[in-house]
Amino acid sequence: MKRVKIAAIGMALFTVVTVTAPAYKVLYAEQWYRLFHLHFYQYPEDLNENIWYLEEALKADFANPLNALGRIEDEIQWARYRDLFRMHANLKLTYLYRLLASKYDKRTAYFYNAPWKDTVLKSLEMAEYYYNIALYYWDQALHWSGLAWESRVQLRDLQAWMDENYRIEHFDLDYGEYLMMDLERLYKVRADFLAMDEDTY
Repeated sequence: MKRVKIAAIGMALFTVVTVTAPAYKVLYAEQWYRLFHLHFYQYPEDLNENIWYLEEALKADFANPLNALGRIEDEIQWARYRDLFRMHANLKLTYLYRLLASKYDKRTAYFYNAPWKDTVLKSLEMAEYYYNIALYYWDQALHWSGLAWESRVQLRDLQAWMDENYRIEHFDLDYGEYLMMDLERLYKVRADFLAMDEDTY
């Protein structure tokens, strides 16, 4: 009898705990950004998860400046904060899409891969698609970086974002150059695979 009562009390407590678990709706850009996290292993599904969070962050409204990711004291800081946020999110998306493209990219056309020529060509097509999306987000990052650079007001809590802004504006950080090199290499590898025939292997 005691076991039955203890089991019943345990089930009741378990039900109460699981039913009353709080949840909140993600509404603001800062909330979406906080869901972004780096994985130790960068599998495509992990990259896609982070891409989704950041793309949602770019679509969402900003929270009240009291809930910003850094201290905001006036309207000028608030304007730069929003530009830096968009620049940073687009920069991260550029990086993630380039990383995702690299999962499908074949860096060298080895002769012994000839039997899988069609599969490799489809993979290269996916890589090219993701590299081009990365280029789109790089262009967006450049746009928002330019707007953020006009103000140059200091945001002490967001030094890393301001450093990214400085590096972009002084051409120390140029994903466009890297992405164009990636695409040129991909086109060469594709041409090498297309030149393969039944005598290649």
